[in-house]
Amino acid sequence: MIVTLIVLCEVGFWVLLAVGLGLRYVARKPRAGAAVLLCEPLLEVVLLVVTAVDLKNGAQPDWKHGLAAVYIGFTVGLGPSTIAWVDARIAHRFAGGPPPVRPPKYGRARAVHEWRVAARWILASAIALVLLQAAVWYVGPDGGTGSLRMWQQRMLWLTGINLVIAASYTLFPKREPEREPAWESARQSEPQPARQPEPEPARDRERGPGRPGAR
Repeated sequence: MIVTLIVLCEVGFWVLLAVGLGLRYVARKPRAGAAVLLCEPLLEVVLLVVTAVDLKNGAQPDWKHGLAAVYIGFTVGLGPSTIAWVDARIAHRFAGGPPPVRPPKYGRARAVHEWRVAARWILASAIALVLLQAAVWYVGPDGGTGSLRMWQQRMLWLTGINLVIAASYTLFPKREPEREPAWESARQSEPQPARQPEPEPARDRERGPGRPGAR
Protein backbone atom coordinates (compact mmCIF):
# COMPACT_ATOMS: atom_id res chain seq x y z
CA MET A 1 0.00 0.00 0.00
CA ILE A 2 2.79 2.44 0.89
CA VAL A 3 4.63 1.83 -2.38
CA THR A 4 1.43 2.30 -4.38
CA LEU A 5 0.75 5.56 -2.56
CA ILE A 6 4.30 6.78 -3.30
CA VAL A 7 3.78 6.09 -7.01
CA LEU A 8 0.43 7.88 -6.94
CA CYS A 9 2.02 10.88 -5.20
CA GLU A 10 4.73 11.07 -7.84
CA VAL A 11 2.19 10.87 -10.66
CA GLY A 12 0.03 13.43 -8.89
CA PHE A 13 2.99 15.79 -8.55
CA TRP A 14 3.55 15.91 -12.30
CA VAL A 15 -0.16 16.07 -13.09
CA LEU A 16 -0.65 19.04 -10.78
CA LEU A 17 2.45 20.68 -12.22
CA ALA A 18 1.20 20.26 -15.78
CA VAL A 19 -2.29 21.51 -14.93
CA GLY A 20 -0.99 24.47 -12.93
CA LEU A 21 1.42 25.64 -15.61
CA GLY A 22 -1.18 25.02 -18.31
CA LEU A 23 -3.62 27.27 -16.52
CA ARG A 24 -0.95 29.92 -15.99
CA TYR A 25 0.48 30.16 -19.50
CA VAL A 26 -1.95 28.49 -21.89
CA ALA A 27 -5.31 29.45 -20.37
CA ARG A 28 -3.92 32.80 -19.09
CA LYS A 29 -5.26 32.18 -15.58
CA PRO A 30 -2.28 32.74 -13.28
CA ARG A 31 -4.30 32.73 -10.05
CA ALA A 32 -5.92 29.41 -10.85
CA GLY A 33 -2.55 27.98 -11.84
CA ALA A 34 -0.98 29.14 -8.58
CA ALA A 35 -3.85 27.61 -6.59
CA VAL A 36 -3.29 24.24 -8.28
CA LEU A 37 0.46 24.37 -7.62
CA LEU A 38 -0.19 25.12 -3.95
CA CYS A 39 -2.03 21.80 -3.70
CA GLU A 40 1.14 19.81 -4.30
CA PRO A 41 2.32 19.81 -0.63
CA LEU A 42 -0.95 18.09 0.27
CA LEU A 43 0.35 14.96 -1.46
CA GLU A 44 3.27 14.74 0.96
CA VAL A 45 0.96 15.37 3.92
CA VAL A 46 -1.28 12.49 2.85
CA LEU A 47 1.69 10.18 2.43
CA LEU A 48 3.07 11.16 5.84
CA VAL A 49 -0.27 10.58 7.58
CA VAL A 50 -0.84 7.21 5.91
CA THR A 51 2.67 6.06 6.83
CA ALA A 52 2.23 7.12 10.44
CA VAL A 53 -1.16 5.40 10.68
CA ASP A 54 0.31 2.23 9.18
CA LEU A 55 3.03 2.15 11.82
CA LYS A 56 0.55 2.95 14.57
CA ASN A 57 -1.61 0.00 13.55
CA GLY A 58 1.28 -2.33 14.29
CA ALA A 59 2.93 -2.66 10.89
CA GLN A 60 6.53 -3.79 11.07
CA PRO A 61 8.75 -0.91 9.86
CA ASP A 62 10.58 -1.91 6.69
CA TRP A 63 12.12 -0.36 3.58
CA LYS A 64 8.74 0.91 2.35
CA HIS A 65 8.30 3.21 5.35
CA GLY A 66 11.87 4.43 4.93
CA LEU A 67 11.25 5.07 1.26
CA ALA A 68 8.19 7.14 2.12
CA ALA A 69 10.25 9.34 4.45
CA VAL A 70 12.96 9.76 1.80
CA TYR A 71 10.39 10.60 -0.87
CA ILE A 72 8.82 13.28 1.32
CA GLY A 73 12.24 14.76 2.11
CA PHE A 74 13.30 14.94 -1.50
CA THR A 75 9.98 16.32 -2.68
CA VAL A 76 10.19 19.10 -0.11
CA GLY A 77 13.90 19.78 -0.75
CA LEU A 78 13.98 19.49 -4.54
CA GLY A 79 10.35 20.17 -5.49
CA PRO A 80 10.58 24.00 -5.62
CA SER A 81 13.68 23.97 -7.83
CA THR A 82 12.06 21.39 -10.11
CA ILE A 83 8.94 23.55 -10.46
CA ALA A 84 11.06 26.63 -11.17
CA TRP A 85 13.06 24.73 -13.81
CA VAL A 86 9.94 23.58 -15.65
CA ASP A 87 8.22 26.95 -15.21
CA ALA A 88 11.07 28.85 -16.87
CA ARG A 89 10.94 26.62 -19.94
CA ILE A 90 7.17 26.68 -20.27
CA ALA A 91 7.18 30.47 -19.92
CA HIS A 92 9.80 30.75 -22.66
CA ARG A 93 7.94 28.37 -24.95
CA PHE A 94 4.36 29.57 -24.58
CA ALA A 95 4.46 33.05 -23.02
CA GLY A 96 7.39 34.70 -24.78
CA GLY A 97 9.47 34.74 -21.63
CA PRO A 98 13.25 35.05 -21.61
CA PRO A 99 15.28 31.95 -22.41
CA PRO A 100 16.23 29.86 -19.39
CA VAL A 101 19.50 30.85 -17.78
CA ARG A 102 22.14 28.21 -18.23
CA PRO A 103 24.39 27.39 -15.29
CA PRO A 104 27.92 28.81 -15.46
CA LYS A 105 30.68 26.51 -16.60
CA TYR A 106 33.91 27.93 -15.20
CA GLY A 107 35.58 29.49 -12.22
CA ARG A 108 34.04 30.80 -9.03
CA ALA A 109 30.58 31.15 -10.57
CA ARG A 110 30.53 27.41 -11.28
CA ALA A 111 31.62 26.65 -7.72
CA VAL A 112 28.82 28.82 -6.30
CA HIS A 113 26.32 27.03 -8.54
CA GLU A 114 27.51 23.62 -7.34
CA TRP A 115 27.21 24.68 -3.69
CA ARG A 116 23.63 25.80 -4.32
CA VAL A 117 22.79 22.46 -5.89
CA ALA A 118 24.48 20.63 -3.03
CA ALA A 119 22.52 22.71 -0.51
CA ARG A 120 19.23 21.56 -2.02
CA TRP A 121 20.27 17.91 -1.92
CA ILE A 122 21.57 18.24 1.62
CA LEU A 123 18.31 19.88 2.69
CA ALA A 124 16.36 17.00 1.18
CA SER A 125 18.59 14.47 2.94
CA ALA A 126 18.26 16.34 6.25
CA ILE A 127 14.46 16.32 6.05
CA ALA A 128 14.51 12.60 5.28
CA LEU A 129 16.87 12.00 8.22
CA VAL A 130 14.55 13.86 10.60
CA LEU A 131 11.50 11.91 9.42
CA LEU A 132 13.37 8.62 9.67
CA GLN A 133 14.54 9.44 13.17
CA ALA A 134 10.99 10.39 14.14
CA ALA A 135 9.84 6.99 12.85
CA VAL A 136 12.54 5.28 14.91
CA TRP A 137 11.39 7.06 18.07
CA TYR A 138 7.77 6.37 17.18
CA VAL A 139 8.34 2.64 16.81
CA GLY A 140 10.42 2.45 19.97
CA PRO A 141 13.38 0.28 20.92
CA ASP A 142 11.33 -2.91 20.77
CA GLY A 143 10.42 -2.50 17.10
CA GLY A 144 12.63 -3.47 14.21
CA THR A 145 14.26 -0.27 13.04
CA GLY A 146 17.08 -1.78 10.98
CA SER A 147 15.61 -0.76 7.63
CA LEU A 148 15.03 2.79 8.87
CA ARG A 149 18.64 3.01 10.06
CA MET A 150 19.77 1.74 6.66
CA TRP A 151 17.97 4.63 4.95
CA GLN A 152 19.61 7.05 7.38
CA GLN A 153 23.05 5.76 6.41
CA ARG A 154 22.22 6.25 2.74
CA MET A 155 21.18 9.83 3.39
CA LEU A 156 24.48 10.48 5.18
CA TRP A 157 26.39 9.01 2.24
CA LEU A 158 24.42 11.18 -0.18
CA THR A 159 25.20 14.26 1.90
CA GLY A 160 28.90 13.42 1.86
CA ILE A 161 28.93 12.89 -1.91
CA ASN A 162 27.36 16.29 -2.53
CA LEU A 163 29.85 17.97 -0.21
CA VAL A 164 32.76 16.33 -2.02
CA ILE A 165 31.45 17.37 -5.45
CA ALA A 166 30.89 20.99 -4.41
CA ALA A 167 34.27 21.16 -2.64
CA SER A 168 36.05 19.81 -5.72
CA TYR A 169 34.78 22.74 -7.81
CA THR A 170 36.03 25.11 -5.11
CA LEU A 171 39.47 23.58 -4.66
CA PHE A 172 40.00 22.71 -8.31
CA PRO A 173 37.96 25.25 -10.29
CA LYS A 174 37.40 24.54 -13.94
CA ARG A 175 39.24 27.13 -15.99
CA GLU A 176 37.87 28.77 -19.08
CA PRO A 177 39.76 27.97 -22.27
CA GLU A 178 42.17 30.70 -23.33
CA ARG A 179 40.95 32.92 -26.11
CA GLU A 180 43.00 34.36 -28.97
CA PRO A 181 44.07 38.02 -28.57
CA ALA A 182 41.81 40.53 -30.25
CA TRP A 183 44.53 41.74 -32.59
CA GLU A 184 45.23 38.16 -33.69
CA SER A 185 41.56 37.54 -34.47
CA ALA A 186 41.36 40.80 -36.39
CA ARG A 187 44.48 39.99 -38.37
CA GLN A 188 43.11 36.61 -39.38
CA SER A 189 39.80 38.15 -40.42
CA GLU A 190 41.42 40.77 -42.68
CA PRO A 191 41.21 39.94 -46.40
CA GLN A 192 44.52 38.87 -47.83
CA PRO A 193 45.80 40.83 -50.93
CA ALA A 194 45.53 39.05 -54.22
CA ARG A 195 48.77 37.42 -55.28
CA GLN A 196 50.27 38.91 -58.43
CA PRO A 197 51.26 36.40 -61.13
CA GLU A 198 54.99 36.07 -61.58
CA PRO A 199 56.31 37.33 -64.99
CA GLU A 200 57.42 34.70 -67.41
CA PRO A 201 61.19 34.64 -68.21
CA ALA A 202 62.12 36.27 -71.53
CA ARG A 203 62.87 33.83 -74.25
CA ASP A 204 66.11 33.98 -76.26
CA ARG A 205 65.80 35.56 -79.67
CA GLU A 206 65.73 33.12 -82.48
CA ARG A 207 68.90 33.13 -84.48
CA GLY A 208 68.88 33.50 -88.21
CA PRO A 209 69.25 30.65 -90.66
CA GLY A 210 72.48 28.79 -90.59
CA ARG A 211 74.68 27.51 -87.90
CA PRO A 212 76.57 29.74 -85.50
CA GLY A 213 79.80 30.91 -87.03
CA ALA A 214 78.71 30.26 -90.59
CA ARG A 215 79.79 32.87 -93.13
